[in-house]
Order: sequence, then structure tokens, then C-alpha cells
Amino acid sequence: MKSLRNGIVPLLLALLTMLTAIACNLSSNSSNGTPLKVGSKDFTEQFILGEMYALVLENKGFEVERKLNLGGTPVAQAALESDQIDLYPEYTGTALLTVLKLPSNSNQQQVYNTVANAYKEKFNLVWLDPAPMNSTQALVMTQDGSKKYGIKTISEMVAKASELTLIGFPEFEAREDGLPGLKKVYGDFQFKKFIPIASGLKYQTLNKGQADVAVAGGTDGEISAFNLVLLDDDKGLFPAYQAAPVVRQEILTKNPKIRDILNAIAPKLTTETMQRLNYEVSGKQREPAEVAKEFLTQEGLLS
Repeated sequence: MKSLRNGIVPLLLALLTMLTAIACNLSSNSSNGTPLKVGSKDFTEQFILGEMYALVLENKGFEVERKLNLGGTPVAQAALESDQIDLYPEYTGTALLTVLKLPSNSNQQQVYNTVANAYKEKFNLVWLDPAPMNSTQALVMTQDGSKKYGIKTISEMVAKASELTLIGFPEFEAREDGLPGLKKVYGDFQFKKFIPIASGLKYQTLNKGQADVAVAGGTDGEISAFNLVLLDDDKGLFPAYQAAPVVRQEILTKNPKIRDILNAIAPKLTTETMQRLNYEVSGKQREPAEVAKEFLTQEGLLS
């Protein structure tokens, strides 16, 4: 009995030490009892990315409050600046044109460096590592529509704009990488009609022939799934749109581990991968959280 006790006591002490270490680690990741507020904008890809960020942080012991589906870029940016959220996924091209109001640039690294430096200086916000994916702004047509009008480039679309109905997210009508940008680069023109529409309805509307052109993202899964024609941006309006977490500096200072945790996701997200994940949600009607968790588990980012 005495030898049994001698064996059990060290084992219990070791177990207690391990549990104490785990508890301390979880406590150190709790941001002093305040949950990390993870936000996102209001479309499929943002839901998936926001869930990815939340899941890997939770997996490392952080308490997370999800504030997904905030709205468009101005709403998300304002929420970050006013500390209503601590981080959210943003795109380098959107930051360059819409937030900073700077000229377009087709060089990915230059765009990233520009927005990272400007955000730190103007907002005290930090850009973490960008994913290789390029969710560039794009315009698409059906194969039938492209053949009917003889359109394969944006210049050709502009020449026949008065005959065409365009659908897209409401912001497109005012954003620098939307209609104002198109007119600035491609010349003054007017569509027959612009119809603001929810992202989840645009491809259904386009395929039903209720519109001729749709605003798309380069990582939309429907482009390949529906064999759509991606119009060539022949005058180079749209810059690179790499996704990356944008985080408040105060949060990173308190919790420096966040940087490595979130940066681990970036290299996994290629354009093709993001197209596939987006279509799992928008095409197959799966939940963003389910798709995000499945992907992160497969990639070894969730224990």
C-alpha cells in the first residue's frame, strides 16, 4: 500500500501541475476576461474568414465574441476604429481605394505595404499576413450574354453599356473601385440600369436573364461552377484584393500570440481554395462555421 501511495502521489502532483499550466495559459489568453470581438462584412467569404479567425483563436484558449455580418466596408472600418470590434478580414485593394482613397496599383506587394503603413499611421491598426488569394473586383456575364453582345472585356462592355443591366452590391454605385472608378478609367458611360442586390441572389438573377452583367469577386465559386465569362479588365482598374486580418494595435500589444495564430491561416488560402470554400456555402447551402471548421481541421490548424 505504501509503495502504491508513493507511485500515485507524484502522478497526482504532475497532473495538478499540468492542469495549473493549462489554466494559466487559458487565463493569459483571455484578454483580462474581455472576449476578443471578431467582426466581418456582410457576404459569404467574409462569414467564412471571420469564422476561421474566431475558431483558431478559441482553439488557443481565447474567449471570442462574434460580430459577423456588420455591413459594408464603411461600417466594418468604423466598428474597428471605435473599438466595437477588435479585428476583421479586409482586402488590400478595398483598403487602398475605398478607405484610403489612393490611386490604384497592380503590384500586390506595393499595395500591401502601402495599406499596412497607412493604417498604422492613420488608425493605429495592424495588417497581419495577407493570403495569396486574390478576391479582386470583377464583372461577369453568362456565356450566352457574352456571345449575344460580343463582350469579353470591360472596354467592350462600356461601349454597349446603355443596352445592359448591371447588378451588384449597393456600395458598388459609390465606391472608388465601383462605378466611379470604372468611369474614371474607362470613360463616361451609363448603364441602362443598375440594380442593387444581395450577394446571395446575384448569380441566380444573372442566370435567369434578369440582368446582363454582375459584379463578382475573383474568389466566387459560381464563376467556375456556372462557367461564367470573367470580363478582362483591359485598362487595369482593379488592384489586387488579398485578404488579411486587420487588428487593433492595443489588442496585439496585450495579446501578441494573436499574430502567429492568425498568420498560420494565410498561406492556406489560395484563390482556388477560396472559390471552393465559398461555393460550399453559397452553392451547397452549408453553414460558414461548418465549412470553416472542416477546412481548418483538414489543414491541421484545429486540434
